[in-house]
Amino acid sequence: MRNRFVRTTTALLDEDPRTALVLADISADLFAESAVRHPDRVLNMGIREQLMVSAAGGLAMTGLRPIVHSYATFTVDRVYEQIKLDLNHQGVGAVLVSVGASYDGSGYGYTHFSPADVALLDTLDGWTVLVPGHPDEVETMLRAAAAHDGRVYVRLSTQQNEQPQQTTSRLQKVRDGSRALVVAVGPVLDPVLKGTAGLDVAVAYTNTPRPFDAAGLRELASPAAKVVLVEPYLAGTSSRLVAEALQGVPHQLLALGVGRADLRRYGSPADHARWHGLDAAGLRASIREFTR
Repeated sequence: MRNRFVRTTTALLDEDPRTALVLADISADLFAESAVRHPDRVLNMGIREQLMVSAAGGLAMTGLRPIVHSYATFTVDRVYEQIKLDLNHQGVGAVLVSVGASYDGSGYGYTHFSPADVALLDTLDGWTVLVPGHPDEVETMLRAAAAHDGRVYVRLSTQQNEQPQQTTSRLQKVRDGSRALVVAVGPVLDPVLKGTAGLDVAVAYTNTPRPFDAAGLRELASPAAKVVLVEPYLAGTSSRLVAEALQGVPHQLLALGVGRADLRRYGSPADHARWHGLDAAGLRASIREFTR
């Protein structure tokens, strides 16, 4: 996904004089040639993530379309105040593109973990959140985000599904079933499909969790009454939106995702998926218990 982001952003810089890129050292070497070709629109702030976002706000106020990039923990967590003030409060937009996801950078330690990034953005108004599940979904999403002036967060991951899905804001049903509806966000689709194989549950996919497809959820969940939400970030991040979408509809919700406890472990991303019950075996156990 990161390579596809670099390739697409490089092309956008060449094609569209409105596109700008703001970095804080991360991936700067991957954009070295673009920086030579477009020195006024490729800006590396050094290890100054707060300045990175503030500069993006200023560029947006001049009419440019800034793309901001770093690890998720440096693109959202560390710079939350600048996002709140220099983007939201100023009424301008940018495209924030992160790598590292919840625990992709687990080998670097807890400084590179960011399971709460989407939850943090949920405290602000007007953010579109894109969570591709496959590299082939990245280019379409990024080009669409660069073409308007809204506030967009693109959450890239080293985890990915085997097959790409459509890039649409609607929930996409990928498997039929009657005992529950399982909603998989981005790169957790494959573990969900594997973990629910043979179970009588429907599976739906989204790579655009914000804005949340409330109408689609009502349509798909109405006969089920039980909904399982599987997100690759903090467990329960979208629970409020599910509750709002199904207001007045009797239902039960199981929210699965990254737990709140600090495990104080390094390990691999696969290790963390297992520890948080987001591997196929963990998901199967949780979903089977919920649908009994």
